[in-house]
Amino acid sequence: MAHTFTRRVVLAMTASAAMVAGSVTTALAEGWKPQKPVEMVIMAGQGGGADRLARLFQSIIQKEGLSNMPMLPVNKGGGSGAEALRYLKDKSGDAHVIMATLNSYYTTPLRTDIGVDIAEFTPVARMAEDTFLLWVNADSGITTLDEYVAAVKAEGTGWKMGGTGTGQEDSLVTAMIEGAFDIKMTYVPFQGGGEVAKNLIGNHVNSTVNNPSEALGFYKAGKAVPLVAFTPERLAAFPDVPTARELGHDIVYAMQRSFVAPPGMPQEAVDYYTAMFEKVSQSEEWKTYVAESALMPAFLTGDDLQAYFLAERDKHAKILETIEAGS
Repeated sequence: MAHTFTRRVVLAMTASAAMVAGSVTTALAEGWKPQKPVEMVIMAGQGGGADRLARLFQSIIQKEGLSNMPMLPVNKGGGSGAEALRYLKDKSGDAHVIMATLNSYYTTPLRTDIGVDIAEFTPVARMAEDTFLLWVNADSGITTLDEYVAAVKAEGTGWKMGGTGTGQEDSLVTAMIEGAFDIKMTYVPFQGGGEVAKNLIGNHVNSTVNNPSEALGFYKAGKAVPLVAFTPERLAAFPDVPTARELGHDIVYAMQRSFVAPPGMPQEAVDYYTAMFEKVSQSEEWKTYVAESALMPAFLTGDDLQAYFLAERDKHAKILETIEAGS
């Protein structure tokens, strides 16, 4: 009877040990997960391309069940993204904050001393590169780049180009246009790309260089006309719109759509968010949006993404120097 009791105890202990081992294995397989809602900081105002994309990603993550905790979009567009950059730096080591970036990720720290070095941030994922088109109001009657340049020259500095904050992407493309055609426009900055598009249709500005997604609704309604694309090749979503290169002007510019994390984020958290965004990049909803909004898919992570960021920072430093020298 003693032998039977001992055998039962041994069997019970063995089963218990197996259960513990099994639970540990399961935990290791599942890996790290957020313990509370994750802040998805957006370094731009509401309604623009960065804001629209961040909220699309939030929606896909939720619908596809790619995170056990909700993503909470938070706009911090003040100072051309300086507010967001400082906020992210101050969240060093925090595993529950990520940030949606655009090219002001490079230009704002170059133009303003905010105590931020982007090399300290943790790269997560580049989802795509966004494109730029030159837009006018359909009421203007302008349908070609030549007609546009002639109209600007006739108007002089009275011609208003709407865009996001000075020193941000729209203003860089505007400066490239001014340099290529020896023209000078009055640049009118707004909080976000959505506001820029609305002001074009409201005839408060004469032209914009909105991303396709920001002007798509007005384009489909016949209220906004794209004149030229600043891409290496024509966009499939706008097959009839020529590139600047086709027309003899080498103006090519794109905006990265990426996510980064605070300095010192634990590697297991980085791995979690990287895998999450890789799944987003493979979703049918994202692929459809990329096609319809004329984005160039370009998934990139880790050291390769950080190298890309630093190379782009150097490139933008030279662009800014050229613009300042010509002004």
